[in-house]
Amino acid sequence: MKQIVISKVGGPEVLKIREQSDLKPKQGEMLIRVRASGVNFADILARKGMYPDAPKLPCVVGYEVAGIVEAVGRGVDASWVGKPALALTRFGGYADLVSTPAQQVFEKSEKISFDQAAAIPVNYLTAWQLIVVMGGLKAGETVLVHNAGGGVGLAALDIIKHFGAKAIGTASARKHEFLKQRGYDHLIDYRTQDWTTALKELTDGKGVELIIDPIGGGHWKKSYNALRHTGRLGMFGISSMTESGNKVLGAIKFLRAMPRFGPLDLMNKNRGVFGVNIGHLWDEPEMVNAWIREILKGAEEEWIRPHVDRTFKFEQVGEAHQYIEDRKNIGKVILAP
Repeated sequence: MKQIVISKVGGPEVLKIREQSDLKPKQGEMLIRVRASGVNFADILARKGMYPDAPKLPCVVGYEVAGIVEAVGRGVDASWVGKPALALTRFGGYADLVSTPAQQVFEKSEKISFDQAAAIPVNYLTAWQLIVVMGGLKAGETVLVHNAGGGVGLAALDIIKHFGAKAIGTASARKHEFLKQRGYDHLIDYRTQDWTTALKELTDGKGVELIIDPIGGGHWKKSYNALRHTGRLGMFGISSMTESGNKVLGAIKFLRAMPRFGPLDLMNKNRGVFGVNIGHLWDEPEMVNAWIREILKGAEEEWIRPHVDRTFKFEQVGEAHQYIEDRKNIGKVILAP
């Protein structure tokens, strides 16, 4: 089998391909011959030594795959063998063969490709938790989505529209046309506009009911201040932490800028703040499985529309990471063994 290894902390050049003996499924596991592996920003943070949850280096990262079930371990229904599936993986997803607990494997709909299937688990579960579970979105409300062109941004849009709400997104101007066609009601170019001013104009100074923010640091304070009464801020990433290019300086800058949310201020302003990290819910499989089954039902009904920007070969994994770091992607980036 083939794996992509983060050999040491560094740039895309530290990603290496290695050959390993084929895996065998353990009790309660399924072995999947991978057709597509999802790439996430957490993988880039792990490569840079900025992701505390990552395994000790050298390691193989990757949270999601899609492929064909090749074998099953003891206690798993043998009828799964040969079925197309998608799966959550607690690392190890950058490989052409993955063994993962059966409770983290789901049958792939014929209406989506393997690449699209691999684009579902992390992005759509994160968006579902942000918008439905903890964001409590209702029809008629307005959501501000930062990094609207990213994988979570597009996943969020599908869910927002399904619930009858309005979507405003921040993204660079070159992505606006695609995002408008996709369904965003309004778009703000964060590079040339002050998004806080633009949002006030769009909402007559009231702000919005829900904001999802993957940027972090001082940006969370701006987002919090842009909420209207009963507004909720969902935080789910720390992309600003990598901007300095230095692990220590980036962390110091991030922590200094990070807001402190006090109970009295939250009460007086009638606002809520919450955080999401789907990678910390491995001990809640029943909960996560209920969410993903709703999402997969949406894929079958075709209101969940996973968008894959580009698929890179394993040998191009460095290019894939750089593509995301340069913010070139609109939607998901996939690796194909």
